[in-house]
Amino acid sequence: MSSQRKDPSEGAAADQRLCRVAGLNQNYTSRAGTPYHIQVEDRGPVTDALTGRPVRRLNVIVYANYGDPSARIVYGCDHDYPDVRTADHDAVIAREVQKQAAIARALIEERERAAIERLKRRIREYHVTKSEPVKRELEETNALFPFLFSLAWRELKNERTGAVPPPAGAGVPISEAHYPLDNELRALVLDIERTIAGIGRDVTRLRAEGRVDEAMAEAAGKAVAEARMALTGRDNVELNARRLTLLRDELLTTWRRVHAQVEH
Repeated sequence: MSSQRKDPSEGAAADQRLCRVAGLNQNYTSRAGTPYHIQVEDRGPVTDALTGRPVRRLNVIVYANYGDPSARIVYGCDHDYPDVRTADHDAVIAREVQKQAAIARALIEERERAAIERLKRRIREYHVTKSEPVKRELEETNALFPFLFSLAWRELKNERTGAVPPPAGAGVPISEAHYPLDNELRALVLDIERTIAGIGRDVTRLRAEGRVDEAMAEAAGKAVAEARMALTGRDNVELNARRLTLLRDELLTTWRRVHAQVEH
């Protein structure tokens, strides 16, 4: 009786089918009235830059003023999971897609609440100082986010008349990074933010364990601060692919030094 040999490519094809699930594209209007678009994409297995190991990566992007010429990306983040290629794990990832979309909606509201509180402070500042830079900032914000600006004005008016108590501010740290529309540049920004987060986790762990090298931690802090200045545009230097790549690579080198101490 002749035996049939299984084609190895059949298993490989099945394996590849079990490494990506359908993503999500969802329109969302905030409580203030700003139109957003939430995109969650399963990028499948990618190689982690620090460890060299494959991970399952979900990418989250949030566009504000969606459908308008002033549309812009206001939030981007990657989430990594084990690279397990089974139907059960695909089901877990599918649930994570929905979970990350819900988290994005909550973050939108937190960001807008924080933005409204900042706007109210700046409006009060302009009322006292008549500062031209503050005036230009308010005009730009009004042009980009008219719903938030209008709500901030209404809340200030109500607070002056005592109609309603001032709302609580947001408690979630907000990234001020600029997320380019270009896919390659945005991926580099996300790599940099992920590396910054990794450095922060490792330094915090080393300090909690009493093993931190303060000189190394200070150098890492300076590298992180410089990268954040670049991502927010506060250093007034163009963010192009070459500069972002250099920033990412320098931060990765820093992270590897810190991570080596964690694993020591």
